[in-house]
Amino acid sequence: MPNDIFVDNNVAKNFCNPVDLNYKDFIKWLFEEGHLVVTNKIIHEYVSSTGGSPSPTNMVMIIDRLTRDGRLVKFSRQQLDEFVFGRRIEGALRSNRKDHPHIKAVLLSNRQLALSLDDNFRYDLNNFPGHRAVARERPEQLNYR
Repeated sequence: MPNDIFVDNNVAKNFCNPVDLNYKDFIKWLFEEGHLVVTNKIIHEYVSSTGGSPSPTNMVMIIDRLTRDGRLVKFSRQQLDEFVFGRRIEGALRSNRKDHPHIKAVLLSNRQLALSLDDNFRYDLNNFPGHRAVARERPEQLNYR
């Protein structure tokens, strides 16, 4: 089973110039052995925020590498649409509606791990009924290895 993880764009946009050792270690792990959970929507977000960066650690470069290595875990729109939140659950979510496909991708992934700076997004994942998702703000707070 893949060592997969979802990285929110609010974290990924800082990969171009990582100054923190924990982020450098995380990016190195992602390049060498990690699997990245993505959707077309999050890829679009990555490209919009870092696509023009010449940094070898920007998300576009990471996605290119993981695609070539067969380590990109991509969920289609159809897969996301088939995962339906009940009305009660959807009403209880704190995150923005535009983040709901990201929540679905994490919940459909193997390890259900996510890295995000968004408090509401993390809350929704960590408290989603019937799932064991873990979302944290920093890589050292996750058992991603």
